[in-house]
Amino acid sequence: MTLIEQVTHEVNEVMGMIDERQLDAAEKLITKKTRIFVLGAGRSGLMAKGFAMRLMHIGYTVYVIGETITPSIQAGDVLLSVSGSGKTASILELTEKAHANGVKVVAVTSHADSPLGKVGDTVIVVPGATKAGDGVHSIQLLSTLFDQSVHITLDILCLKLSRRDNISNASAAAEHSNME
Repeated sequence: MTLIEQVTHEVNEVMGMIDERQLDAAEKLITKKTRIFVLGAGRSGLMAKGFAMRLMHIGYTVYVIGETITPSIQAGDVLLSVSGSGKTASILELTEKAHANGVKVVAVTSHADSPLGKVGDTVIVVPGATKAGDGVHSIQLLSTLFDQSVHITLDILCLKLSRRDNISNASAAAEHSNME
């Protein structure tokens, strides 16, 4: 089996374990009437930023926690936090603070019973290998399998949102950067 086949097999294994009902629950929290904030550290943070970008393309008001132009998060907003282990201190602390202030939380983690999973109003479990070695075994380094699977999972969530909101590819393309 080639490396490409092995990696594809791993991703397919993880994606086959994701419960689409969890995406449906997250979809219910994410509306155009709410502001959406995303949070993650390292590569998980990059996956969160990719999700934020796609949300912007389909017409949502979305912010990345930690960016200089991000306003304060308020009760009634939605925060999507990503941490493979669900224990990353910086992510957990900010998520708990937001939740305590009335923010709805979508937790994306490899374990529903992790500290992050327990704080979530809804949880999306992506059981790909994390840097701690938990989740589906992987030949890839650190949390690569988790990150790849989160990227695909959050893109599927955006597809669900775009279909619910009747957003066409042409409409999304009109929001894509024209400064390239």
